[in-house]
Formats: sequence, C-alpha cells, structure tokens
Amino acid sequence: MQLRVVFAGTPAFAVPALDAIVAAGHHVPAVYTQPDRPAGRGRNLKPSEVKTRALELDLAVEQPLSMRMPETLPRLRQLAADVLVVVAYGLILPQSVLDVPRLGCFNIHASLLPRWRGAAPIQQAILAGDSTTGVTIMRMTAGLDEGPILAQREQRIDAHMTAGELHDALAPAGANLMVAVLDSVAAGTAVPRDQDPGAATYAPKISKDDARIVWSDSAPSIARRIRAYDPWPGAAALWRGELIKIWRAEVRAGRLGARPGEVLSADASGIEVACGHGSLALRTLQLPGRKRIDAADFLHAHSIAGDSLS
Repeated sequence: MQLRVVFAGTPAFAVPALDAIVAAGHHVPAVYTQPDRPAGRGRNLKPSEVKTRALELDLAVEQPLSMRMPETLPRLRQLAADVLVVVAYGLILPQSVLDVPRLGCFNIHASLLPRWRGAAPIQQAILAGDSTTGVTIMRMTAGLDEGPILAQREQRIDAHMTAGELHDALAPAGANLMVAVLDSVAAGTAVPRDQDPGAATYAPKISKDDARIVWSDSAPSIARRIRAYDPWPGAAALWRGELIKIWRAEVRAGRLGARPGEVLSADASGIEVACGHGSLALRTLQLPGRKRIDAADFLHAHSIAGDSLS
C-alpha cells in the first residue's frame, strides 16, 4: 500500500532512507531539511546532502528555520501526510507537529535503543567499546528518543571500525528497516513496544574539544577515541605547538616508567607514544592544512624521536 510520506532529514546518513522510500513506491510530497549553511574557505552557502538528493529526485523541498514557526504547521497540514519519517533532521519537532500525520511520525536512530539516546550514538558506541550496535525504528514522542520501538537490527562493530565506516553500514540498514516498518504501518500490523527507561544511556553532541587526546588515558581507550572521531572532528594532539590529527594507531605494550605522551620510538612501522597504560603506535597522521600520511612519510620530513605529545 502506498503512503504519503513527508520526509525530514539533513546529512548523508538520511539519504539512503529517502532513496529507499521513493524506490518502494511511496509518494513523497515534500522533503524537509535544514537551511543551506556557509561552508568552505569562501563560506558560500552549501545545501544539505538530503536537499541535493531531493532535487535530483525532483521532490519539493522545505527549509524552515524552525518547526515552531507560525507558517510551518499550516504547510505541514496542507501536505496531508500519512506519516512523517525523520532521519537526523536536526530540528526539534514540537508535539503539535508530531500530531499532524495521520499514522504518526517515525524515526531511524543509529543505536539499539534505549542504549545511546541522543545526538552521537555511533561515536559513543565506539568510545564505550561496544561490540555491537544497530538501528532502531521508533514512533516519535516529545521525549528525546523515548518513543516506542517498532523494529531493530543489530550491527557488529569490528575491532578497527571507524565511526565513518559504522555510519556507512548503519545508514542502508536503517533505510531498509524503515521501508519494512512502513509496510507494516500501512497494513495495520505494526506492534510497537515501550522502551525500558532504566536501561537508557545517553550520547550527547560531540565537539572538537572532545577529540583532544589525553595521553594519561589507557592505550585501548585512546585507540577507541581515534576511531570514534574519524572522520570528524579527528582525534588531535599537540606537537611542537601544532595540533596534529591522528587517524590510525595500533595498541602496544608500552614501557614501564615512560611519561604519557613521550615518543618511545619512531620508524616506518609507527611512531610509538607512551600512554597511561600501554602505548600507541601512530600509523596515520595529518599536519594542519595537509593530507593524511602514513608514519613512514611523516618521518621522511620530520624528526620526532625523543619528543613528547600533549
């Protein structure tokens, strides 16, 4: 059964869901996405990934500054949506908006709720050392990711998986699961189940400051930080007054008595840096304004043996 699906999303994570809904034959009368933002050195306005894809699909695009603006509600009612599908939209939806679609509002969340409610579930799952995560389709309520669950699908987190790689695995999984849920909603067979609030954990929005490496932490913890903040904002450390980003590192046993941040050795296999427990061999680095390079290329141009990072 075809539904009238209003779609709301902004980043690349939401694009596979929009594609899947259109491919499944549902009618999408409008796509909501955040306003174009300044980007790049020229600070030119750049459309969201969802807007770019929506225009390619010849879909109408709505970009309100807020879903609380006076004109937003009448426009949404005019669209006569059966459902509103929300994927990383980034704007708060008041209850008045949630009440408009005939069959409700449904969200793809990149975790197995109630674990990692909030803005950065992918990064937090890696930081915590979780071995599995997944995607959840929930019916939206006013509370933060508190709505009843309609479906979930697990995803293994491999030992060296970055946040970017996990993102790329979860986005299509969520898209396919959403289409299946829409089928059950249309057929009247969807069976939501309430979340256990006692099991909830939270994943707040991340910032560049979160990605600064603290060398007194253990080597495994820092290694997870490096993976969790790839591709953004990039785990960073201070070396000779410059912030360098570290994109790949390998946990090693370290050396007793070494100061956290001390460079223990430097060769083509990696730049070994002491941590609070164990050490890390830095394999891929990036100087400000430069491209990512491996340790061997870095050492061809720079001497780092005997230095310290902070």
